[in-house]
Amino acid sequence: MGKRSQSFPAGYQDLKGKIMTVELPSALETYFAAKNRKDIEVMLSPFAADAVVRDEGHEHHSREAIKAWMEETTRKYGVSVKVREAERSGDHVVVNGLVSGDFKGSPATLTYRFLLRGQAIAGLEIG
Repeated sequence: MGKRSQSFPAGYQDLKGKIMTVELPSALETYFAAKNRKDIEVMLSPFAADAVVRDEGHEHHSREAIKAWMEETTRKYGVSVKVREAERSGDHVVVNGLVSGDFKGSPATLTYRFLLRGQAIAGLEIG
């Protein structure tokens, strides 16, 4: 039996992370709300100990490396994300968001590809 794809209704998340009209798994709700508050510890909390993040051509393995990446990119870009849409297929969730921050071309739509393991984020690729 094949995996069934589940689409979530269109919506957004405000810049302060207070309003969420797109239904996301709780780990992703936590990640995006904390990202918009620039709260590194809470942003890191849903990641598995052996998680991998791919962003800007680099891979970050382990929570320690992911935390360093979060600190650097938060300081450098100050990004906020308005979640526009999400689609889930099994353990994979693809989120499109309007990303605003201190970078050329802001705001821009980026795609966040998550791999979930239980209630934890096991992988994230941003592009």
